Amino acid sequence: MRGAIAAGRMIRVVSAALLALLCGTASASMAEHAQRASTAGIDVITYHSNVKDVVVIVAALPAGDAMAEPGNIAVPTLSGMMLDRGTKALDMFAIADKLDSVGASISFEVGTQSLQVHAKCLKKDMHLVLGLLASELRTPALLPAEFNKAKQQFVGGLQASAQNGGARAREAFERSIYPEGHPNRPHTLAEFVAAAKAASLDEVKSFQAKYYGPAHMSMVVAGDVSDAEVRAEIAGAFSGWSGGQDYIRSAKPGASQASAAAREINVPLADKPSVTVILGQATGLRYRDPDALALRIGTAILGRGFTGRLMSTVRDKEGLTYGINATMGDDSIADGAWDISASFAPSLLQKGVGSTRRELDKWWSGGVTAQELSARKQGIIGDYLVGLSTTGGLADTILANVQRGYDVSWLDEYSQAVNAVTLAQVNAAIKAHLDPAKMVLVEAGSVGPAAGAP
Repeated sequence: MRGAIAAGRMIRVVSAALLALLCGTASASMAEHAQRASTAGIDVITYHSNVKDVVVIVAALPAGDAMAEPGNIAVPTLSGMMLDRGTKALDMFAIADKLDSVGASISFEVGTQSLQVHAKCLKKDMHLVLGLLASELRTPALLPAEFNKAKQQFVGGLQASAQNGGARAREAFERSIYPEGHPNRPHTLAEFVAAAKAASLDEVKSFQAKYYGPAHMSMVVAGDVSDAEVRAEIAGAFSGWSGGQDYIRSAKPGASQASAAAREINVPLADKPSVTVILGQATGLRYRDPDALALRIGTAILGRGFTGRLMSTVRDKEGLTYGINATMGDDSIADGAWDISASFAPSLLQKGVGSTRRELDKWWSGGVTAQELSARKQGIIGDYLVGLSTTGGLADTILANVQRGYDVSWLDEYSQAVNAVTLAQVNAAIKAHLDPAKMVLVEAGSVGPAAGAP
């Protein structure tokens, strides 16, 4: 009982803090601390915060897996893996020593469409970090021995994921809903392994020459910084760099909805204690499209966190799963997808899928309530503002907004946009863009032989 009372007090404290945060945000603009302009051909956003001495750098350029040329689908990832393996001036150990000596870090990650960069340092070391980052992007060493190591690591990672139920279910689901040529359609694991083994260093060099450059690159520098200082450092480090390509933007919204009828796909994996389930479809919506925000809010009511309908029913009341949620994704640049994901014990699979479909049908046919909408809006805005409370979270949010096509002012406008969504808009968006009768169901784990796997 004392634990329940303490939990109740904690909820009231958090609610009070959230209210204060919301009120403070209403009277002060976050965007007024940001400045945006092109520097050395890069779209640079600086954001001055009150966190003393800390600087966070995040950046993205169009050089993800979707940019792979025919026959070399592993090259974008291998290109990204080569960036922290030395430059023409410094080997990888010298770079690591310089970063470690000042407590700084630089990392690279290749996604569907972007090469993402993350760096952290103290203010006094920003010159060093930006200089190293520029060298890694502009003049990587690309040594044959390191390339062979990268290939082995890539293949090893791919092979290790072969029995990962979540990864295999996601691959099958996305291949079933996105048509050939769509930037979000993944290649198969087997295709990636074969391509990684066959990839050459010359292909990596050609890829970097074509796709690495300031054109369409965005960089956010947030923390204890001044705009003039940041731009001077970037101009010095990146001046004279050229090249780069735009993102791949799929055809008109709706063109990616490849699943005209319901499908069930089994991905058998031996000796798994649970079955990963994904149920969903392509939406034909980009993040900024009309209805997208309304559908996102409605989706959160269905399946976000412990207060979502799915968790409260399928997990808490019926005890069929440890986790189940509904999300929208892959829609920042191209049109994306909507899905419910869960895991069930093999003995509970049929009952769990049935319960999930029942709750989905109730939500789709009956819509959400005004009370649910009001509560969820507060939660969404609260989560958003908490995410902006750290320098890293702030920088990541700004970069994501820029990739989605928003200006920095969206930092303030997002909460207003959420509050402006009406009950009628949410329920109309659910009906307009989803249809449970046309959704794809993927089950990966201890299931029967594959049926219709793409």
